[in-house]
Amino acid sequence: MRHLYSVLLYLLAPVVLLKLLLRSRKAPAYRQRWNERFACYSGNHKKEVIWFHTVSVGEAEAAFPLIRVIQNRYPDQPILITTTTPTGSDRVKAVFEESVEHVYLPYDLPDAVSRFLSHFKPRIAVMMETEIWPNLFSQCNRQKIPLLIINARLSEKSTRGYQKLKKLTEEALCNVSHIAARSQNDADRFILLGARPAKVSVAGNIKFDLKLPASLREQAEFMRQSLFLQRPVWIAASTHEKEDEKVLAAFSEVKQAIPEALLVLVPRHPERFEKVAELCKKRQFSLIKRTEEKTCSSKTDIFLLNTMGELKLFSTAADIAFVGGSLVPTGGHNVLEPAAAGVPVLFGPHMFNFSEIAELLLEKGAAIQINNEKELAEEVINLFEHAEIRGELGEKGQIFVEENRGALKKLEALLAEHLP
Repeated sequence: MRHLYSVLLYLLAPVVLLKLLLRSRKAPAYRQRWNERFACYSGNHKKEVIWFHTVSVGEAEAAFPLIRVIQNRYPDQPILITTTTPTGSDRVKAVFEESVEHVYLPYDLPDAVSRFLSHFKPRIAVMMETEIWPNLFSQCNRQKIPLLIINARLSEKSTRGYQKLKKLTEEALCNVSHIAARSQNDADRFILLGARPAKVSVAGNIKFDLKLPASLREQAEFMRQSLFLQRPVWIAASTHEKEDEKVLAAFSEVKQAIPEALLVLVPRHPERFEKVAELCKKRQFSLIKRTEEKTCSSKTDIFLLNTMGELKLFSTAADIAFVGGSLVPTGGHNVLEPAAAGVPVLFGPHMFNFSEIAELLLEKGAAIQINNEKELAEEVINLFEHAEIRGELGEKGQIFVEENRGALKKLEALLAEHLP
């Protein structure tokens, strides 16, 4: 089965490259560093590495605390971080600068995987969340490289997809040294797909172990005064195509009830920044971009956050946070950052990538779920008008995050156990 899979990958390689070219029209970085996607490197790598793979920004941010812990524990050991997206690459470089190595993960072609492993010689391979690559996993096993999937998650939708290729998936999972799942439901789904129960455990979700810098709240308060002029602010974070229109429609309703309200709008993907700016202008909203380095006036309607790496700060500076990817069927994004900062959290009906966290937040009364833009507007207006409800939601969110910490220590111990 894996050989047939490999043949299909080779046949599809030109299509994948064409897709990269098409994406590069909006994000030029997709046209660069193709040699890394086929594991073609110059020179020889001198030392074995501890290797972490994170797909993009979200997974990278979640892994950063663990990577820092491993850096401190093994100071003489080079660390390699791979991503598949340019935004993930940019974030890794911004956070770690020259203290780690970064390349794109090569495609799961047998020769590319072989070159990658031979070049970097990983002592351990640590995959974040939902990454199942049959050829990579097989060669790690053959070369006796411990392979771990941590913060492992599988939605019901992903499970159904993998079940269509169960033989291939089962063969891949049998090569994994250990799977540290976020929850028992995630663990059960991996076992259903063929993972050996003895190699699956529940470690919890590392995203609960995020640490907000001590100075963050001071920075946020300064921003509220100097940049936002103490106006009522709500943030729509990590929005997607066709979702921005819904948020802007809701904002129109909010402005009618609360004219001084300000929206901080944060598109998920950098290549959409300009398109979203045009959407705002078409609706006659007064817009300021972060990169313009201007202060909002009393007439500014929308502040467009068109930079990377500042979402925590701007979420903390807001009165209310709507987390995107949830009014469209994307599956939602990380709701824990605003919750940890004590900011009331709202999200839409499509939270299948974070279903258990969303359900627990709702069960604890620490978030509000809305079904459409009309309900979004109603809830934002209600929260603006009732400070006591905002305060209660924010406090419950902070308590919820605090009560669920602990995965970081478990994962550190797991990696230490498998490092030779």
